[in-house]
Amino acid sequence: MSVLRRVIANFGKTRTFAAIGRRLAPADRWMLRATGGKLGVGSAVGLRTLLLTTIGRTSGQKREVPLLYVEREGRYIVIGSNWGGERHPAWSSNLLANPGAVIALRGKRLAVRGRLLTGDERQEMWDAVASYWPAYNSYADRADHREIRVFVLEPVTEEGF
Repeated sequence: MSVLRRVIANFGKTRTFAAIGRRLAPADRWMLRATGGKLGVGSAVGLRTLLLTTIGRTSGQKREVPLLYVEREGRYIVIGSNWGGERHPAWSSNLLANPGAVIALRGKRLAVRGRLLTGDERQEMWDAVASYWPAYNSYADRADHREIRVFVLEPVTEEGF
């Protein structure tokens, strides 16, 4: 891990970073959309980010959100931390209501199916993602009234989206 990435990872644990991150999310979304998932705000420090498109559970409209991810055996693990906020992020509730989604990363769009992880599988994937971005452990401490959702996004053969 580069020195800059280590500094950002440590800063990532703070509430100040969460506030900045919320404000940068629209720019991140725009960059990821414009580059097909090749470049996002965190790219300069080596953060892997994908753009997840879900269907709004009440609106029925497409919703996009940039997310850090870890890849495991061709699947993508994402965390619904909401920066350690009180509520689950909307995208995670959208994915529970309609697991069909699309991700953009590395210049490609992939149809995926989201699945909420539980038990040992959740813990294993949490550990993998938290080792990549240690701030998730701080977010979990701040969100102590709820268990942060962990999803696997599994590629599917037909988009259906």
